[in-house]
Amino acid sequence: MRVLLADDQAPVRSALGLLLAQELDIDVVGEADASNNLLHRVEQTRPDLVLLDWELPGAAPTLLPALRARCPGIKVIALSGQPGARQAALQAGADAFVSKMDPAEYLLAAFAEMTRGETK
Repeated sequence: MRVLLADDQAPVRSALGLLLAQELDIDVVGEADASNNLLHRVEQTRPDLVLLDWELPGAAPTLLPALRARCPGIKVIALSGQPGARQAALQAGADAFVSKMDPAEYLLAAFAEMTRGETK
């Protein structure tokens, strides 16, 4: 699975990249630190999945449809440290949600669900 990491904090992107690099079937193909370069990076790298910080600067309710318009079939796992973000992310069209406070196993389980085609 080709994955693009989208988070405005470099240490978070680095930690996620290190975690995902240990998985045989996951290839991190790029990173973005704001919504405007996220859309550009999606067009360049054509990932299967975007791991999206729900509080990414410049993100708006139109971000998920814009991602899917540029890369049909793309999956999105939303991440947030905000307790109430889960419902908003799923209602906006994210395929899955993982809290930044959850153990790493939760994120890996969400990836496994995306691989099997399960969502939400």
